[in-house]
Amino acid sequence: MSVTFEIRDTDTKEFINDLADNLKIGVEEENNEHCIRLPSKLGSGFIKGTCFENGVGVLEFDFRLKKELVLELKKGLVHPLKLIFNRECPILHKFEGTDGEHEIQRLENAILSSTPHNNHIFRFPANQPICVYSLEINRKLFEDKISEFLSEMNTDLMDLFRDLNGTQLFYHKSHYSLEIAKFMEEFTECDLTDFMKTVYQEGKACEILSHQLQQYLDDLNGSGEHKILRQATLAKIEKAAEIIHDELNRMDNIVSLAKRVGLNQTTLQLGFKRLYNASVNEYIRNYRIEKTKEYLENTDMNITEISYKVGINSRSYLSKLFKEKYNITPKEYHTQVKNGHSK
Repeated sequence: MSVTFEIRDTDTKEFINDLADNLKIGVEEENNEHCIRLPSKLGSGFIKGTCFENGVGVLEFDFRLKKELVLELKKGLVHPLKLIFNRECPILHKFEGTDGEHEIQRLENAILSSTPHNNHIFRFPANQPICVYSLEINRKLFEDKISEFLSEMNTDLMDLFRDLNGTQLFYHKSHYSLEIAKFMEEFTECDLTDFMKTVYQEGKACEILSHQLQQYLDDLNGSGEHKILRQATLAKIEKAAEIIHDELNRMDNIVSLAKRVGLNQTTLQLGFKRLYNASVNEYIRNYRIEKTKEYLENTDMNITEISYKVGINSRSYLSKLFKEKYNITPKEYHTQVKNGHSK
């Protein structure tokens, strides 16, 4: 069972007001923000629209539905260019009059441009957490500002932004980057008020746009040649760290580790640098020394036993690494622990 609404979509304020009229509820207004709270019969949560200058706006969807919600954007309108970032469960998108739907999964983003004859249709599932951030750009109003972004565009992007009357369909999907995830979090969790909040959030929206344009160009390199770390890669990097923790005494080489988590070696190294500020080998070495310290404090194992436990077959090499980090040998540290003087 689903609920379908037809919505005008020329700017975020109109979008929210039209949706409120369909739901027969009021709109909460504060400065440049317009927000509706879903009625309990439909679900819980909110949809918020924020308007900035130069035709830039943001729609935030954060709710859980009791019934599937379908939003059909009205025919005959030039809709804003949409940069959609999905932070939770999959949603579906379709251009009216075309075959098939696009599934936009968690941690994916899509750049969408409709025409007056092929309007957007969005489908939000029931009983799932929905969290979507959509950057909305009115290209006619944004035209004067576009010069700031020209250096980050190729021909396709320039044509897309200069399609002021929405004559061409455009669809591009990929996983969004860690930087964009951070900017979205800073946007949504901003605790400033009034004018300062508006300035701060507008700046974050522009940072998201700038990084998304860079990422689009990076996408053209192909998945094996990405220079920008995607948010979806985060779980694979963390999985690699878990493998290191669990298999410290028998760690394979980096190439093997990368294959096990579904990444190439370059991406794995980039991810460790970004998340842990260390190369994979540095991370392994640091963790081995930390575990050595932990074993000295909490077990009766001798240095030789510990060295095999942490995957270093040379007692002297372990002692050398330990002293470099803690300025004391393992034997001296073990003596301190026994005497109750550990650091």
